[in-house]
Amino acid sequence: MKPETEHFLVLSALGSDRAGIIDELARAASDTRCNIADSRMVVMGLEFAIIMMVSGTWDAIAKLESQLPAVGRRLGLDILSRRTEQRPAQKESIPYSVHVIALDNPGIVHEIANFFASQGINIEAMETSTYAAPHTGSQMFALSMTVNIPGRVHIASLRENFMLFCDDRNLDAIIEPYKA
Repeated sequence: MKPETEHFLVLSALGSDRAGIIDELARAASDTRCNIADSRMVVMGLEFAIIMMVSGTWDAIAKLESQLPAVGRRLGLDILSRRTEQRPAQKESIPYSVHVIALDNPGIVHEIANFFASQGINIEAMETSTYAAPHTGSQMFALSMTVNIPGRVHIASLRENFMLFCDDRNLDAIIEPYKA
């Protein structure tokens, strides 16, 4: 598909988990001649959640948009959608991976997000989870995220400041170049 004729739609869906949801959503995209360009899906508790970006011609995207309310009713999903554009390449920035493990405490995500936001560093993707530590059963927290570090930022200083920030909060952390 030529870039000038390519249009994009982001949709998110939430509902009770059951087998076949992804198949039905993928079928709706395929039947309307849309391509799934990017997606993330997870089951949390008993709930299914997905965010997906589809691409297609203007009329293909419009057709999918018009079918989403019926697809949502059929699958028992709350679906939201919004037109978007493809994100331009992040010139002048370097992607880095950040991984943090610690005893679970309220506020960890906020503090980490604030550390990067205060330095003008955008968080591109993030996943968090909690789990019971082996042997002790203590509630643990794990975070993995991708950040885009602007070229103007001195990476060695950022890494040192982030590690000091984590040490002050008893967070075990790694920040390293992103590996696809």
